[in-house]
Parts: sequence; C-alpha cells; structure tokens
Amino acid sequence: MTDYQRYAVYYAPKANSDLAGFGNAWLGRDPATGREIARPDVAGLDRDEIASITVSPSRYGFHGTLKPPFALKDGQTRAQLESAIADYCAGASPVACGSLILKAIGSFIALVPTEPVGGLGDLASGLVKVLDGFRQPEDEAAMNKRRASGLSDRQEEYLVRWGYPYVMEEFRFHLTLTGKLDPDRMMRVRDAVAPIVAPLCEAPFTISDVCLFGDPGDGKPFDLLRRFALG
Repeated sequence: MTDYQRYAVYYAPKANSDLAGFGNAWLGRDPATGREIARPDVAGLDRDEIASITVSPSRYGFHGTLKPPFALKDGQTRAQLESAIADYCAGASPVACGSLILKAIGSFIALVPTEPVGGLGDLASGLVKVLDGFRQPEDEAAMNKRRASGLSDRQEEYLVRWGYPYVMEEFRFHLTLTGKLDPDRMMRVRDAVAPIVAPLCEAPFTISDVCLFGDPGDGKPFDLLRRFALG
C-alpha cells in the first residue's frame, strides 16, 4: 500500500455520472485512474485558457472537501485511517441537498448545492472530528499562511483546534472550477460555463459515498484512493 504525503476526505462524483464526466474533463484528469482527459469544447474559451484558469483546482481533482488535507501523525497508518473512515461511513446516511448552482465565491467559480445543506455540514463536521486523531498538527508556518488571508476569531480558533479555519459553522461545501480570477474574467468564464453545467443542475444533489484522496507531494496531482459508501 503506497503511502502519501497527505490525505483528505472528499466528495467526488461517481465515474459513470455526467457530473464526473464534466468535472474531470474541465480539470483535465481522472483522479481515480490518473488518466489525462482532453479539455471540453466551450464557446468563448479555448482549451489553453481553461487549462490556465484551472491550475490550482486541477491538482486536487474535481471534488468537494469534507475533511481537509492532513499529514498522518506518527504511529498512524493509511490502513488504520481507511478502517476509521469505513466505520464512520457505515453509521452515516446519504445526504440529499437541493440542486447545484453555478456561483462566484470570492474570486473563483464553483458549483454549490442549494438548501437544505444541514446534513452535508453534519457529515463534514463528523469526519473532521472522528479523524482528527490521525492528523499531524500544522506547524506555525502553515498556520501563518492561512492567517495571511485574514481570519475571524472563530476561524482562528478552528485553525488552532482542527488545523483548518473553514470547518464546523464555517464550512461551505463547493465543487471548485477555477483558480482566482479578476472580476471581468470571472463574469466571462461564468457566462461561458453556465450552459454547459445547466443540465447538471436540474436534479437534486445527493452524496451517497465519500472518497479518500492522497497527495503524493512535489506538486503532483492528488489520487482518488478508495470510495466508502454511506450507510
């Protein structure tokens, strides 16, 4: 079993779904197989531009974060981590939310679920808590990098306690589509992508399993290592 520099628990759409087909092509790679995928044809955007605006999200794969990336604490193993995730997921239920919508979040574009999202927040909070014993605490340099963007008092508290500021009440689930964009480019990209994702936003959004992803380090893209069914 290969060891990775960091691990994370993400939602990733099933391989045979339309959502996975779009997301993996948009980011140029299937994280389950490592296979590179040709970027889609999008009116108003050429493939080189799509590649340039997706450099950051492409490394992580098409996903929604549930338990943010973390290094394993000394004495813990990937096998033990997988066992803990499986145990938690066996007692958790699938989560159904409202349909997805295309949205600008700060300076990037993402797909986000509409209400109700309480069950999704509970799933993420549960994973953060249950798996925290596996997490190597962040060093001061890593925490200061998070602080550079400006954190509220509660976000600072969560950064110190859980190693990441955007958990618990600060959690906002999203499927990231771009890196940071200036306002004019954001509007142009959003308008170009909107007709492509419209069919994906018609049905309710449901999470029936979660995935363990691994970060091999050295800037290489994350790999999807295993799926865990909820319930």
